[in-house]
Amino acid sequence: MSVRGLAGAVVALLLAWAGSAGAVLPMVTHDGRPYVELTKVAASLQTRVDATPVSTRARLRSGDNVVTLTRNWSQVLVNGKPVVLDAPVRVKHGVWLVPRSFVGRVLPTLVAGAPAAAAPVRLVAAAAEVALADLRVRSYPSFTRIVVETSAAVAHRVESSGPKEARVRLIGLTSGAQADDVRDGFIAEVRLERAGPDGLLRVVFEGTAGTIRATTLADPPRLVLDVTRPTEPAVREGREQLAPLKMIVFDAGHGGHDSGATGPTGLMEKDLVLDVTRRVTKLVEERLSLKVRLTRDADYFVTLRDRTSFANRERADLFVSIHANAHRESATDGVETYFLSSEATDSAARQVAALENGVVQLEQPGGRPTGRVDIVKAILWDLAQSEFQAESSRLAEVVHDSMTQSLRISNRGVKQAGFYVLGGAAMPAILIEIGFVTNPREERRLKDTKYRDEIARAIFAGLAEYKRAWDQRARAAVESPSLTRTR
Repeated sequence: MSVRGLAGAVVALLLAWAGSAGAVLPMVTHDGRPYVELTKVAASLQTRVDATPVSTRARLRSGDNVVTLTRNWSQVLVNGKPVVLDAPVRVKHGVWLVPRSFVGRVLPTLVAGAPAAAAPVRLVAAAAEVALADLRVRSYPSFTRIVVETSAAVAHRVESSGPKEARVRLIGLTSGAQADDVRDGFIAEVRLERAGPDGLLRVVFEGTAGTIRATTLADPPRLVLDVTRPTEPAVREGREQLAPLKMIVFDAGHGGHDSGATGPTGLMEKDLVLDVTRRVTKLVEERLSLKVRLTRDADYFVTLRDRTSFANRERADLFVSIHANAHRESATDGVETYFLSSEATDSAARQVAALENGVVQLEQPGGRPTGRVDIVKAILWDLAQSEFQAESSRLAEVVHDSMTQSLRISNRGVKQAGFYVLGGAAMPAILIEIGFVTNPREERRLKDTKYRDEIARAIFAGLAEYKRAWDQRARAAVESPSLTRTR
């Protein structure tokens, strides 16, 4: 039975042994995913966990079977053979937690060795109340964003109710009500109220109703509603993008006293990304006939805000920031590409943005900020990038596809997060994480000049494909001036 297939929010799984007294394993939610306490799994098997709250590894024995688990790793060893789970093992408040997939992939082996074993495992889902965690509204030049954060995932349905109001039904939202007086010249009010067993979000417009685009995000569970203004902004953007691409600004991350991430053998992010940026620059200048400017062309420090300010002064058409990733788990690898959003795709995306945004602390004398800096608010103060979000998403997808197809590397996907360095760009802007310097195997590859050439060629190929599609859209608009490009 699929937990995700439930229409309502599922916050518990009951594990029952056929023919037994009905032992149950309640689920807990961690990082937006369902988990089971390992000690309760052990108790149902009439055994115990060999671990402490501070252990790196835990062992679970059942008869002749032994499972070895490592905190923060998704791979476990079952009798010495690796089994990969759908989420990492976690330790929360000293309690070892295993993800839901442990039940189907590992538990059957342990059941066979348990004293009271015999029956197959059945999974029974139990629904529980889902509450409103937060309702927030943010106004942008071309749209208004409404975020409904809940204690667990909820299904939704957009319901039209007239020219002055839109309604969104949150199926299974059992508690929570809130009203926000927006008055941003587009939306008058956003109100969440009860509607029988569901929640009903009412969006009241000041004038003509807009178009709603709904996106669901996890970790934490959120419904993101982007309500687009109905007329002028989209037309203006469509006209502006008929102009040909002329200039790209490449941004090599970090520099100077900010070395960025450092690998096990000393590879510094600032040196790696500057070298790759130079290689991409050479390819673009020679083969795409575009002007290229660099936010830094040597080993010196540039503040995050100055990077996009430079691109704005140069009237760049695209902004591409190149970085290398880091993670406390050394086995983490792969490439990922980001565009700016006030709502991060997930906790991993938020952590990457927080790591890169931490450079702000180095921009003040002595490495200490003169006042408390709220990075998210700093991003939201400068709303220029919001008008280019859709085009930034398109650019990210094209470049990311090129990299994952060309390089022998894990695909971590295109994501959204609140990167300060992208916040002020008045053009489509993306941030590429070309690999993890903290992974010993990946660090070795990133040190290789031939592999750096491969990365540069992959980024170049993506930009070339994006330019080809851009030029094609521009020609189509010239040939059919009455058509406005859909963003």
